Amino acid sequence: MNFHAIKAIYRFEMARMFRTVVQSIVAPVLSTSLYFVIFGSAIGSRITEIDGVSYGAFIVPGLIMLSVMTESISNSSFAIYFPKFTGTIFEVLSAPVSYGEVLLGYVGAAATKSVIIGSIILATASFFVDLEIAHPIIMAIFLILTCVSFCLFGFILGVWADGWEKLTIVPILVIMPLTFLGGTFYSISMLPPTWQTISLFNPVVYLISGFRWSFYENADVAVGLSLGMTVGFLVACLLVVRYIFKTGYRLRT
Repeated sequence: MNFHAIKAIYRFEMARMFRTVVQSIVAPVLSTSLYFVIFGSAIGSRITEIDGVSYGAFIVPGLIMLSVMTESISNSSFAIYFPKFTGTIFEVLSAPVSYGEVLLGYVGAAATKSVIIGSIILATASFFVDLEIAHPIIMAIFLILTCVSFCLFGFILGVWADGWEKLTIVPILVIMPLTFLGGTFYSISMLPPTWQTISLFNPVVYLISGFRWSFYENADVAVGLSLGMTVGFLVACLLVVRYIFKTGYRLRT
């Protein structure tokens, strides 16, 4: 294992985050804070408790997941697409560095950024609502697994994209709707039975449900199933990334 190569890629990507701290950290934290103000304070004051939890506190896990997923995809997709766009990716591929080491460097840095953002948003949320984390270790596991999984997904998206517009198509047209329909602002138990069944086909439901359980021990689906679905998504992304590196799909051309 070439730890010097991993460290070089990792430090380069982290340095880029600190050079663009307003865009990388301040912007997502500020936008999520607006959700807390609008939904938690303004609208939440008119909504009764959900499963014994105040509405402002209920939406915190969903909002963290919303920000973490979108930022994970954005960070990792841009990290691999920009070298492709400038042609510097060939310098990395021709270096004595394995594909696994390249993946660890790029995805590790992107996941670190997402964990930092999620942690800052969690700390920020405590200023707006009273938070109780029943299972902090489970919460950390879900947060890290989600960050790594969607960073891998973003890496795949960055390799697949052959234009800047394609980097935003999937997050805007797929991930964002799935997140809003995945129980970010409500419990799927509030839906009619037919729509509850349909919602179970939304993979984001399992991420948000499991993460919310770690806070309040309330979940729309069993926490074990949520964890299994998260790990399954991570494994699926790893298999796709393995295929990309094995065949050189859109990396060598």
